[in-house]
Amino acid sequence: MIPLIKSMALMGILVSTALCPSISSACTGITIKPKDGSIIFGRTLEFAQELHSNIIVVPRNLNFVGTAPGQKQGLSWTTQYGFVGMNAFGLPIIADGVNEKGLHVGIFYFPGYADFETVSEKDLTRTISPQQVPVYLLSNCVTVDDVIEKIKQVKVGKVVLEQLGGIPPFHYIATDASGKSIVLEYIKGELNIHQNPLGVFTNAPAFDWHLTNLGNYVNLTDTNKPDVMIGDHKINGFGKVAGMFGIPGDFTPPSRFVRATAFSATALPVQTALEGVLQTFHILNQFDIPKGAVRGSMNGKSSVDYTLWTAVTDLTNLRYYFRTHEDSTIRMINLNCVDLNATEIKTISIQGEEQIIDVSGCAR
Repeated sequence: MIPLIKSMALMGILVSTALCPSISSACTGITIKPKDGSIIFGRTLEFAQELHSNIIVVPRNLNFVGTAPGQKQGLSWTTQYGFVGMNAFGLPIIADGVNEKGLHVGIFYFPGYADFETVSEKDLTRTISPQQVPVYLLSNCVTVDDVIEKIKQVKVGKVVLEQLGGIPPFHYIATDASGKSIVLEYIKGELNIHQNPLGVFTNAPAFDWHLTNLGNYVNLTDTNKPDVMIGDHKINGFGKVAGMFGIPGDFTPPSRFVRATAFSATALPVQTALEGVLQTFHILNQFDIPKGAVRGSMNGKSSVDYTLWTAVTDLTNLRYYFRTHEDSTIRMINLNCVDLNATEIKTISIQGEEQIIDVSGCAR
């Protein structure tokens, strides 16, 4: 019998997450480490409205201007590294992406806790908006240590994102090609940086709370429980999944954090990056939310949360895989084949309908 926490350490598996603007804050992400040394990050994105996401390719030497509170001009910078990822609302922002050095950055929803920094007039020239954090980090950083250094050099202000109807409550995860991971959270106007030894990241509450909450599930194992004898009477477990009995199955962030940790930690080790990519997609199937399962209200209107898209990134070989709600075919962008010396951002559509292959051989 392998206790869950020990299993995580033995297998060297990371779990993580990124942008999840929705009433349920239901994004889930995992990172797998195959035996060939590659780092594979995967995540779902749930929301209660259409985000109009597409892939964007952002080249080197492109100029960006940050936005400060009041829609004032903020920090100006030039991209040092090219990157690709999912945008939202047709804007030059990244919800989930990776740069040419294998650094991944993602946004997650953090409602009720996110509170960004106060910006004075003298701070304007070093201020960016919450939605610009991934673009700023991907364009300037190689490692997680770079992320820590760079994020401390800027102010992240309370800037309205019109498409979401207010200041977006985000927090962030960054993972580099070595597998090192950190979490960035702005709480009560202060930046909190957490080392992320598990690579796990969902939504509210704060990240350190989730780590503490895992203590409630130390008895979960990947091994079936033995039968119990009480006197002369044998008590048999129901089915062959008794080791995971009691694992939370709802869509709340704490439950998903525990579930993602358990499923990733107990996944059988794979040999190659490609096997790791496919394994990650399979695990993320456990977190797919169908339309109608999660309902609520947004901006005074009834809404239905569901999984818009799922993305898996090979940080080692620089490949970005994705599938959408409308088309479960796995598609891929190879950073080694895109032009990172272009003069403008390139958009690659992720739209399309499900392709069904008829293997029956019938005449049409």
